[in-house]
Amino acid sequence: MKWEDQRQSSNVEDRRDGGAGPGGNPGGGRRLGGRGVGLGTVAVALVAGWIFGINPLTVLGLLGGEGGGLPAPAPQVQQAPAAKPPQDPMGRFVATVLADTEDVWRELFRAQGGQYQYQDPKLVLFRGSTPTACGTGQSAMGPFYCPGDQKVYIDLAFYQTLRDKLGAPGDFAQAYVIAHEVGHHVQNLLGITAKIDAQRGKVSQARMNALSVRLELQADCLAGVWAHHAQRSRQVLEQGDVEEALNAAAQIGDDKLQAGSGTIRPESFTHGTSAQRVAWFKRGIAGGRMADCNTFDARTL
Repeated sequence: MKWEDQRQSSNVEDRRDGGAGPGGNPGGGRRLGGRGVGLGTVAVALVAGWIFGINPLTVLGLLGGEGGGLPAPAPQVQQAPAAKPPQDPMGRFVATVLADTEDVWRELFRAQGGQYQYQDPKLVLFRGSTPTACGTGQSAMGPFYCPGDQKVYIDLAFYQTLRDKLGAPGDFAQAYVIAHEVGHHVQNLLGITAKIDAQRGKVSQARMNALSVRLELQADCLAGVWAHHAQRSRQVLEQGDVEEALNAAAQIGDDKLQAGSGTIRPESFTHGTSAQRVAWFKRGIAGGRMADCNTFDARTL
């Protein structure tokens, strides 16, 4: 991926030197949305689909079973002072990819005629754990988006997991991770996230899982939409980049993750199969149209 010497976003909040970040408690117990989270739960989430989750409520609400409900609101996180842009290579890469998503989505929202206005999300780099408006975020959960503060959270150690444990190396695979989470931000701005969350407790767990799958596949498609326009405007792709992203999508399908445990339970899927994730990303990158990403009206996924 061609990213060097490109604009870097000023919306990156680097908490890596501050442990848990402003208002955090690095030495205390880790809790998410008022619910205790042990490392065993996080390990289950690895298999069940914590990767690329929209936020902690999707992962741990589903793991909590029927009636798990939404996480309790966390206290307002104190605003951190303005941070300098990250200077390390991975930090600069993340800031560059985020800037590219800003350019693409600002333009796409303007093209919609002004009904919605794009608001740049913040992206928080952290290590270990950090406070969020959705509760305490943990690196073991993988990257996630929190609608409560409109921030994407990433512990960059995840990229090593993506490469070494999930078999998805490459810088464009890493960019896909960011683009997927920004896709969740787009859903939040359009009111889609709130509509899905409002169904929790009103429908069965199986139905909630199915809605989560459609939400995640839509974010995959929106990541493809970003890639389409980034390539058309700035020619960011190099040979093999698309294959890297498709491989990443394939490696984190629910069926592939569950296969490692020896039992595949489609009714428990929350992110979609490998084939579905690949197909929806390909749909987004092929046409570059937001309208092509309406997973909720699709008869088949």
